[in-house]
Amino acid sequence: MFRILRTRALGRNIKLFEIEAPRIAHKQKPGQFVILRLHDRGERIPLTIEGSDPKKGSITLVVQSIGKTTSLMNSLEAGDVVLDVVGPLGKPSEIRNYGTAVVIGGSVGTAVALPTARALKEAGNRVIGITGSRSKDLLVLEDELRAVSHETFVMTDDGSYGEQGLVTKKLQELIDSGLKIDLVLAIGPVPMMRAVWNVARTHGIKTLVSLNSIMVDGTGMCGGCRVLAGDKSKFACVDGPEFDAAEINFDVLIQRNNMYRGDEKRSLDKFLANPEEDLKLMRDLRSRADAERCQLETLEAAAKREVSDAVA
Repeated sequence: MFRILRTRALGRNIKLFEIEAPRIAHKQKPGQFVILRLHDRGERIPLTIEGSDPKKGSITLVVQSIGKTTSLMNSLEAGDVVLDVVGPLGKPSEIRNYGTAVVIGGSVGTAVALPTARALKEAGNRVIGITGSRSKDLLVLEDELRAVSHETFVMTDDGSYGEQGLVTKKLQELIDSGLKIDLVLAIGPVPMMRAVWNVARTHGIKTLVSLNSIMVDGTGMCGGCRVLAGDKSKFACVDGPEFDAAEINFDVLIQRNNMYRGDEKRSLDKFLANPEEDLKLMRDLRSRADAERCQLETLEAAAKREVSDAVA
């Protein structure tokens, strides 16, 4: 079991979690993700690691309430526990000095992009950040993106904050200004990533996209995250999650993403109508974790007393 150390609300239905996971924290690299399961009757969901603190032994995840499991997760607070956190999984981002890199995050996608943006800057790239959302209350981690970028632009669809317009508008403006862009990294909803690629490809700009949202088990066994990359079938979890956008068949990707929408909606509706069953499972899990921790602390105290008595 993995204990939640800290939570922070970031935006509407968006929450940050710092979770105790020392082994993952020591091995995590930019672009990698974890598969999380809240309780023994829950589904597995992929969440990209926003950051880690090896000294503290913790990882940071950002969760947006979309389906049942993410809604249940966002009801948790510091001190609660989750049953499984498996990782780090997936191939790390390919970090090298490309030149000028434009990192584009759509709402929660900004959290996913942060570790890679930070690593690109450390590798000597000029990093330009673009973060966008439908409205101000869905915008997250703006300050954090500014800290890892040389220049940052904020876009909202409704103009409630930053500049009004889509992230593609700002990308096109940068291109039209004569800026030589060597790499674009786009992370967010699939339609957004496809739109970014449609702009970038007309100018021959290498573009990477992250496909972590379509995974199930995260190990390549279930086949749920199969994508068409070029003329080959690949798995987002083990061959990605980052792919060259030029290889991705976005029509097939969107079709696959939509396959489970009906089931997801029914599951969410059922949970919202009667959340108590799942909430009780989470309370029971925390009680069990508290009891195990208390027992461990008692055993450790007894061992220390034995050592002290032996020395005396």
